[in-house]
Amino acid sequence: MFSFISPKAIQFGRGQSQQTAALAKTFGEAALLVYGATATRAEWLVRSCDDAGLVTKEVSCQNEPSLPNIELALGQLEGFHPDVVIALGGGSVIDFAKTLAALIPCSGPPLDYLEVVGAGRLLEHPPIPMIALPTTAGTGSEVTKNAVISVPEHSIKVSLRDPRMIPDIAIIDANLMQGAPKRVALAAGLDAVTQVIEPYLSVKANPMTDAICYAAIPKGLKALKDLVEQDTADAWDTMAWVSTCGGLALANAGLGAVHGFAGVIGGRTNAPHGEICGALLPAVLESHLRKAEEQTEVYARLQWVLCQINTHFALSDGSNGISELRRWSKKMGLRGLEDMGLSLPDYSEVAAAAANASSMRGNPFTLSQQELLQILCSAK
Repeated sequence: MFSFISPKAIQFGRGQSQQTAALAKTFGEAALLVYGATATRAEWLVRSCDDAGLVTKEVSCQNEPSLPNIELALGQLEGFHPDVVIALGGGSVIDFAKTLAALIPCSGPPLDYLEVVGAGRLLEHPPIPMIALPTTAGTGSEVTKNAVISVPEHSIKVSLRDPRMIPDIAIIDANLMQGAPKRVALAAGLDAVTQVIEPYLSVKANPMTDAICYAAIPKGLKALKDLVEQDTADAWDTMAWVSTCGGLALANAGLGAVHGFAGVIGGRTNAPHGEICGALLPAVLESHLRKAEEQTEVYARLQWVLCQINTHFALSDGSNGISELRRWSKKMGLRGLEDMGLSLPDYSEVAAAAANASSMRGNPFTLSQQELLQILCSAK
């Protein structure tokens, strides 16, 4: 027995973004446009909404969403009642927009609705309808039910979560993604791959998420090098699809230790989420290998994942695929945790906090403090 949640519609393919304004009009006349730090990248969307006769208000998400920025934006939007929220950007922008869509109709302070540091209060009203247009092939936020928010006061990232927060329409157009800086493509691609591997190994996996991940894992691993090294159109098309698959999978099967750590580390260092995941993935897979017992379901799944990594990263000299994935990622510019700003004295606190993270509930193994520390040391 299982359930599966997803957007009402997914529009996938190059050129699909051109129908955004027409789709927005189906929800009403007023639209809140949320985009990233570079306003010029959203000019086409602003023009198309104006041409469609929509009344718009714009909000820029300059950095990863934080509680203070959310509180500020809600204050600035007081009195504006959008019929639809349109998000154009990476995972941070989409999460920021999802948070605004969820909290504008609600009366309580934002902190009340957050997990871990807040009361986890349920949304009293449904979120405002939303259209999400990702500009990176990584987070899958366009199809997930939560938004990740940093809380500087507690040096942690937590989630605002509700099944109704899944955007109504996800428009995945690789024309909006291709040409991203190499460091962005690398972090996003590693995030996308991680987010199809972790749900496949999750204790909450189900037949629907298995089918999605089984198809996406080999394609994501195959596309990763061409995406980062060559910026090829085919690789971007593939990774855009893998990213969406990852979002659907994690929304329904959860994640694991990589993401259990990532929220804690991101809150302390402000390093990009995808970069943290890329640094942790080999270390977490090695931890799984040490704990998996033969003849078990998780062992079989793990061996299949490792076979896919070996196929696309192991060298002809018989080198280990996980080691080569780590080596290649660093060669392409991926930093270790130490270079991201996480120092050795922080490890014990990070490990303790990660053990209680919501993503850790999907991890296939319970990890001791020592095992958590071992993963951090491996990823430094």
